[in-house]
Amino acid sequence: MVIEDQFMNLSDISYKEAGVFENTRFEKIHNVVFSNSNDASAVVANEIAALVKQKQDLGELCVLGLATGSSPIKVYEELVRQHKEEGLSFKNVVTFNLDEYYFMHPHNVQSYHYFMHEHLFNHIDILPENVNIPKGDIPANEILDFCISYENKIKSYGGLDFQLLGIGRTGHIGFNEPGSHNNSRTRLITLDHITRVDAASSFLGLENVPKKAITMGIRTVMEAKRVVLLAWGQNKAEIICETIEGEITSHVPATYLQNHNNTTFVLDEEAVSELTRIKSPWLVGSPDWNPDLSAKAIVWLCEKVNKSILRLTDKDYNDNGMEGLLAQEGSAYDLNIKMFNKLQHTITGWPGGKPNADDTNRPERATPERKRVIIFSPHPDDDVISMGGTFDRLVSQGHEVHICYQTSGNIAVSNHEALKFAEVALSLNPKDVSYQKIIDDINGNKEFAPDSPEVRQLKGIIRQKESLGATRYFNVPDAQIHFLNLPFYETGKIKKKPLGADDIEIMCNIIEEIKPHQIYAAGDLADPHGTHRVCLDSLFKALEEIKNKPFMSDCWVWLYRGAWHEWDMHDIDMAVPMSPDQVLRKRKAIFYHQSQKDGVMFQGDDSREFWVRAEERNKDTAQKYHSLGLADYAAIEAFKRYIY
Repeated sequence: MVIEDQFMNLSDISYKEAGVFENTRFEKIHNVVFSNSNDASAVVANEIAALVKQKQDLGELCVLGLATGSSPIKVYEELVRQHKEEGLSFKNVVTFNLDEYYFMHPHNVQSYHYFMHEHLFNHIDILPENVNIPKGDIPANEILDFCISYENKIKSYGGLDFQLLGIGRTGHIGFNEPGSHNNSRTRLITLDHITRVDAASSFLGLENVPKKAITMGIRTVMEAKRVVLLAWGQNKAEIICETIEGEITSHVPATYLQNHNNTTFVLDEEAVSELTRIKSPWLVGSPDWNPDLSAKAIVWLCEKVNKSILRLTDKDYNDNGMEGLLAQEGSAYDLNIKMFNKLQHTITGWPGGKPNADDTNRPERATPERKRVIIFSPHPDDDVISMGGTFDRLVSQGHEVHICYQTSGNIAVSNHEALKFAEVALSLNPKDVSYQKIIDDINGNKEFAPDSPEVRQLKGIIRQKESLGATRYFNVPDAQIHFLNLPFYETGKIKKKPLGADDIEIMCNIIEEIKPHQIYAAGDLADPHGTHRVCLDSLFKALEEIKNKPFMSDCWVWLYRGAWHEWDMHDIDMAVPMSPDQVLRKRKAIFYHQSQKDGVMFQGDDSREFWVRAEERNKDTAQKYHSLGLADYAAIEAFKRYIY
């Protein structure tokens, strides 16, 4: 394949060797899949570095088109490392950034000018005059001339040698929103609402996000000699599938890349989860029918033909690409019974195990009857939002439940909420100047700069006290509530520090102190700002360090999902049903987190309040069980066991 050959000449490590690509009749863009974004980013950085060196050897300039956002951060980190540790020079590099908000001063911490200097330019030897970023602070009557000159400058260097891209959930590349024409050039554009919602957390609210931006055009991107697009995480899965498998349309501008002759999409496993060859590989070829894939296919088939499991027929299997599975198992009857029993055995009203019961077909052990349990909650409300019903049941069934809040959650408290508490405290004690300072700090922060330490402390206390309200409602003693405040989180900014040894030590210490029989942790990797992923990594690293301790041989780990997604039916290992009364108790526990109600900053693209999302998700899970032919419950919370 020409694209792969050209790519392999650019780097010592080829994508084909490091990742996976299977050309199918559904896919129209070359793509490679990595198990994690760190490895993928390193390979992309290697390609860029190889291109820079190749141009140096030829005595030529290397012209790079660069992107912002969370996707390329690790690429930039690796380039900085290679500069500092391996002597990679950028003196022959000229860069053109894709876009910038309008109106936006370069020194504003939300500007892409600030982003690029913080993540890359301040740490390498690129010549300042070779850095080109659209100006977000020019007068409106100068925008057209600026955009023309930006295009002409790119052309004067012979066009872009390499263009790095991310992708928005609208399918935008750069800020080329739906409706962008394939001949568009650098211009001022109005941002799509979804794009602004996705940026709202960085601006501390949707109302603060600019409505316009200056962006490089589709035609400019398409003229680049090489294009690499990055996408990480479940949130990008649907748009990646639409881009790679769909028809070319202005409604999904990234689909124009189907016509580019040297494009590679570099993706992680979550981002490709909706591709046909991943989601339903039996439609692509003859897969290896292992138990997990069989379960996935049968659930899919039930939804496709609108039947419960026990009503599926041989014809249903044969007509939908699953004849190989049918031939392997013998009959629809055998397949149906096996799958029905698998799902039936996940359901339990005893998440801590049922005492004095045969646990052969139960998801949890009967012994010990009274278990020590840790619920790890990334933020101070994930415990009740994600597994409030199970939490309540564990306590009521006599288990010793400890809640470990991994971060303070302080950045998720709005300024107006913190201001309210500070003004109340000042009214109670007018002589306390510390509260007046907090009020002044909040009122004086007009550029969305990081909160002062005093403001962060107050916001953290607000989250703590709300958490205690919820745990007391569930009758958990305060002594069993632990606020870990992992250091990686405490930056006061959306951008966090890398997970460090201090974080892992804190996690190891609390596990060793409690010596749990059960650990519950958030396995939701679609969290818009990544805290869930880092918190989960902190647990996995801690488990790796202490897994050989004697008490760990009797510790099981269960992963719950957060407010954004639920486990797929075939992935569920334990399903805990809730009665209507238990649903209401869960709702009341969530209500104790008052600072997170009524339009909080980190809702992602879903405008519903967290308690509404949680209830509807739990009801939907129960309905899926019922539609497959199992019992009809009001709601179900689902868990997947993690084997470490």
